[in-house]
Amino acid sequence: MAFSAARSTAVAAHVLAAAPFIHRVGQLDVRLAVSEEEIAAAQALRYQIFYDEMGAKPTPAMAAVRRDIDDYDAICDHLLVVDHGADGTPHVVGTYRLLRQVVAQMNRGFYSAGEYDLSKLVAQSAFDGQLLELGRSCVAPAYRNNATITLLWRGIASYLQTHSIGHMFGCASLHGADPLLHTAELSYLYHHHLAPPELRARALPEHHVAMDRLPAAMIDARAASRALPPLIKGYLRVGAMVGDGGFVDHQFNTVDVFVVMPVARITSRYAGRFVGANDPQ
Repeated sequence: MAFSAARSTAVAAHVLAAAPFIHRVGQLDVRLAVSEEEIAAAQALRYQIFYDEMGAKPTPAMAAVRRDIDDYDAICDHLLVVDHGADGTPHVVGTYRLLRQVVAQMNRGFYSAGEYDLSKLVAQSAFDGQLLELGRSCVAPAYRNNATITLLWRGIASYLQTHSIGHMFGCASLHGADPLLHTAELSYLYHHHLAPPELRARALPEHHVAMDRLPAAMIDARAASRALPPLIKGYLRVGAMVGDGGFVDHQFNTVDVFVVMPVARITSRYAGRFVGANDPQ
């Protein structure tokens, strides 16, 4: 499959050869970045998706280098799907940013803490195992298929096992920064997928956007579910729940919702699919 994005998503083959991949299918593999070159390629892909495709507003510094960059990149792990390609020039075609609780606590905290009160979730982690924040998820347009998504989840599943994670969480986005555009979806999520109190992060008071905009009886649940972005649908399929309140992110032109996923539920349901006994370590 040809990849038409700028060469800034390319990574030299010898750089990739210096570290193992987690799993490989055909010309695609999933791995954790171990070099600045790989992280730069992931940042370039993020820029193409978030800013070029979805209309986010870059800072002048980001626009100058055409990379999505923030201070969290230096402390996060970066999960990559790489297409090694028939032309011998590997490209990053999918990515996730991963931040473990122990790392967050030693540095600047979780990214989501700028939007949501995480205190209940952090308190619960003392009983359920450490937290993992997922962020900056994106896939190049030509690779938005089951093969790429499955590889990303295989990578995440391996990471969960390695680090004894109890819950994953993060902010997932509805495209468009006007909450009125998402009335049905927000209401559906609130009435059908609200997390229990002990896991229910709440949008910070100064940013809180009510999600229960329609009573449950007025929602066409099937239509609202179909209207959700594919990423949120995927999270719900593996047992995700949502927090209380949306957050309008003007830079990224989105309304964010908080999503939390119990790892035990995911691994018991999907271990055979996402974690292979013969995966390279």
